[in-house]
Amino acid sequence: MSDLKIAIILGSTRPGRNGKAVADWVVEKAAARTGAKYELVDLADYPLPHLDEALPPAMGQYAGEHTKAWAATIAGFDGYIFVSPEYNHSTSGVLKNAIDYLHAEWNNKAAGFVSYGSLGGARAIEHLRAIASELQIATVRQQLSFSLFTDFENFSTFNPGPQHNDAATVLFDQLEAWAGALKTLRV
Repeated sequence: MSDLKIAIILGSTRPGRNGKAVADWVVEKAAARTGAKYELVDLADYPLPHLDEALPPAMGQYAGEHTKAWAATIAGFDGYIFVSPEYNHSTSGVLKNAIDYLHAEWNNKAAGFVSYGSLGGARAIEHLRAIASELQIATVRQQLSFSLFTDFENFSTFNPGPQHNDAATVLFDQLEAWAGALKTLRV
């Protein structure tokens, strides 16, 4: 097993959220991987208020205990898979807020994206790519987009099509390669 650690960040905290099933599917697919250790990081377990740090995150001088705990969690990973719903043509507010809390902890790491929504969450991923760029997160090309119309029964029971299996393998391969290469920059 590689020493690479990749967080699968579940970016929804809504009651009855579809994201938990999507993130669990990603975790299940990642379990067979030997190139990295994958771990679920559920934002529901990190109740961050709206950004409440007085100083900009780029200064790295966190005051709140919730911020320090979040920073310690994120800093330990070499890469990320962001699992995001699409709300109003973008990502969720809770995911954006969690990302905005930190700066250096994200730098020179790699990320992939998994989204879901009426159009597969593609617009959420577009926004996340721009956010990641500002934080010096290198994003991989492959992404997974699940449609509420074709990958969910009754818009709530996750039942992805088999074509997503191969796409997930490509995402994992790209993410592990980039996370490994970027790790050398941080050593």
